[in-house]
Amino acid sequence: MIHITQADTTLQAFFSLVEAPSIDYCAANHSGDKSVDKNVQKNREKGPDQTMHPSRRHEAGSHKRPQARTPRAKHDLTAEAGNGKRIVPEENVQIRLNKAIAERGYCSRRKADERILAGAVTVNGKPVINPGERVSPDAEIIVDGISLSQKEVPCYLLLNKPVHTLSTAYDPEGRPTVLDLVPEKYRKYRLYPVGRLDYFSEGLILLTNDGSLTNALLHPRYHLPKTYHVTVRGFVSPKDLQTMQSGMTLPDGQVLLPVEVHARSEGKTTLLSMTLYQGINRQIRKMCDALHITILRLVRIAEGPLSLGDLPSGTLRELSSQEVRRLKKAAGVAKTEKRTAG
Repeated sequence: MIHITQADTTLQAFFSLVEAPSIDYCAANHSGDKSVDKNVQKNREKGPDQTMHPSRRHEAGSHKRPQARTPRAKHDLTAEAGNGKRIVPEENVQIRLNKAIAERGYCSRRKADERILAGAVTVNGKPVINPGERVSPDAEIIVDGISLSQKEVPCYLLLNKPVHTLSTAYDPEGRPTVLDLVPEKYRKYRLYPVGRLDYFSEGLILLTNDGSLTNALLHPRYHLPKTYHVTVRGFVSPKDLQTMQSGMTLPDGQVLLPVEVHARSEGKTTLLSMTLYQGINRQIRKMCDALHITILRLVRIAEGPLSLGDLPSGTLRELSSQEVRRLKKAAGVAKTEKRTAG
């Protein structure tokens, strides 16, 4: 005979309460009791917080996924645009000092860095030696004792440089420079030549006060192809042409990229059409010297999308708006102009 004590009865009641859903589920599977199955389904719909034992609800609730923290609000001077993007008001935008100097037409960013590090720049009356210093658009900037006004209206001029003229803004020896050829109506702009053509070379050179474009055109990443017409003495052998087309190493060890070269004999001279993809100083003259070829005349006829055309030597013309757009696109400036800060 089995005796059931009061303690046994209490334990049975406890386990029947805790394990009720599992016992009902097993019974439904083995006995086919539909009513039991319906009770199990109702328990499931109630969710675990309703069906589990009260002693375990607090434990389960303590493991709920924590809510994401709301970011702390920051001081924001921006306004909400219609498309949901944040737009910084122009008067609140600060840009790097070297960019501000370039945009005001004084010089390129690289040259601006040099003047800043040399201690030649003040902002609002205080000297600044950090090229990355950020300034407001209306800041008073003085470089080399010259006060730079607000950003100028951009000016883009294409000049056909003659020989015996320096492609620089100033020559301490007093020799003629490209800026001496600028007509009076353009003298109000702080124009600077982009790149160089040596003293005895001639042809296309760009003059502008757009510092951002100047910086991009001089950067190796956006180096634009330049095409030259080079008149040389005598006959150029196929071997020498092949050397230039394949890429050559100069006597000083400098390695040159391949150059596109087309030759046309003109009696006692040969006209070479050469397209370069590097910014090596005096590259064509160095190549011809290494191959013992004598240059009689060197003219740059094209740079990127710009062409010299029939522009007379010593004269200039304004770039069309379409030429400016093409030039900026080729130099990668069109993308950076869309940014709101420097």
